[in-house]
Amino acid sequence: MPKFNEKLDLATRAAWLYYVAGNTQNEIAEKLQVSRPVAQRLVAFAVEKNLVRVRIEHRLADCLTLAEQLKARYGLSMCEVVPVDDDTPEAIDRKLAVAGAQVMERYLSEEKPMIISVSSGRTLKAAVDQLGQIDRPQHRLVSMVGAIAQDGSSNRYDVALHISEKTGGKHFLLPAPLIADSEAERAQWVNHRLYRIVESLTAEADVSFVGIGDIGSKCPLHVDGFITAGEVGELTKGGAVAEMLGLPIDADGKCVESPTGRRVTSVPLDSPPKRPTIGFAGGERKHGAVLAVLKGGWLSGLVTDEACARVALGDGERAPKRAKARGAHAGG
Repeated sequence: MPKFNEKLDLATRAAWLYYVAGNTQNEIAEKLQVSRPVAQRLVAFAVEKNLVRVRIEHRLADCLTLAEQLKARYGLSMCEVVPVDDDTPEAIDRKLAVAGAQVMERYLSEEKPMIISVSSGRTLKAAVDQLGQIDRPQHRLVSMVGAIAQDGSSNRYDVALHISEKTGGKHFLLPAPLIADSEAERAQWVNHRLYRIVESLTAEADVSFVGIGDIGSKCPLHVDGFITAGEVGELTKGGAVAEMLGLPIDADGKCVESPTGRRVTSVPLDSPPKRPTIGFAGGERKHGAVLAVLKGGWLSGLVTDEACARVALGDGERAPKRAKARGAHAGG
């Protein structure tokens, strides 16, 4: 660990000399008394460890306008909309991750002790991956979702654990599978003493970060082994188009009553939110899901993309050709 920290310090110096002071790699090598290849590797290492941030101060007028319209339409207190150009689904995911990390940092950087409750998912995990180290051991990270799939494997998108690793804060795991085998088994899980600790902490949370999933063919809940193809069919037949924390939601933003939904062990969200609740989602697959969650009044904040924002505002068909055509490449 001391050697790693020494390398991190040296990489930070190299990155500062390169990106801030404008030194060449030869000049960096001379100043740090290392070879030019080592200087090059130090700068690359700094980028790899998210020590280098690119911040664009000028915000696109279209995205700013869309964010303000979403806030007004759905009663949001904050909204970030990333531009959609001629992007692949992976490129949109990358943009959402960077924007999501910046939103998370506003809360994680607080000096006062914070309780941060989170769900799980690819978009949230990607945003956390973009975070640099933020030394905040006073924070507590609470997972609102069960981290076990039907086959007993753990959820690799457990966001609370990853934020804990970034901050040094204590991590509270929800001790249950995401979906219990039966309603009776669910009752046993949620009555466990450790579950009630997590439930109590969630009720006191200063902010919640939540992913928004779609329900349908090849949806993440099915791909990741949390529900079967038959259960996907059951949920869609019942009108589900979205899910948050595994809880199915219909196109009007209402909870879908279903046998599968009744077995979900997640700590439920409130509508309207009792605390800042920020959703993270984008891509073409998520258009209907984001709209449904907004209609249901589940969020106080949103990080999404330009094409998704236009659909949520009902002007997807009237969007400029650039946004409409390029948004068609997006994926969740």
